[in-house]
Amino acid sequence: MSMRTRVLFHLSAAGLLLGAAVGAQAANLAFLNDTPITYMHQRDNDSIKQAVMSALNDRKDGDSFTWVNDGTGNSVRIDANITMDSTSTDGGRTCRTLGVVLSAKGQSMNLRPNFCKVGGAWQLQKR
Repeated sequence: MSMRTRVLFHLSAAGLLLGAAVGAQAANLAFLNDTPITYMHQRDNDSIKQAVMSALNDRKDGDSFTWVNDGTGNSVRIDANITMDSTSTDGGRTCRTLGVVLSAKGQSMNLRPNFCKVGGAWQLQKR
């Protein structure tokens, strides 16, 4: 085998391996395609946000309630079991952590958002 043929062979093999690795990486994220959040539309987001904001203001730690996307126009039924986990205060800042189990089409996902408020409105905290 000539030197040129060997170089082309190795480059082709490297290209095939790289293509397979990229394909495998994309396939590893395919599990996200059927998560409940992928079925949510803007009206679902607005509705659950309103329910959470109300709960942040009115519910006590340990309280749980169920949100359902009835009336949002989405053909996929989505529900969430929301639990008010804990509240902490530091000076004038109040923070609350929620447990959210979001379900749709036989799949569920657990979320643990944290909201804080200084005076005005609750704000979702980035981690």
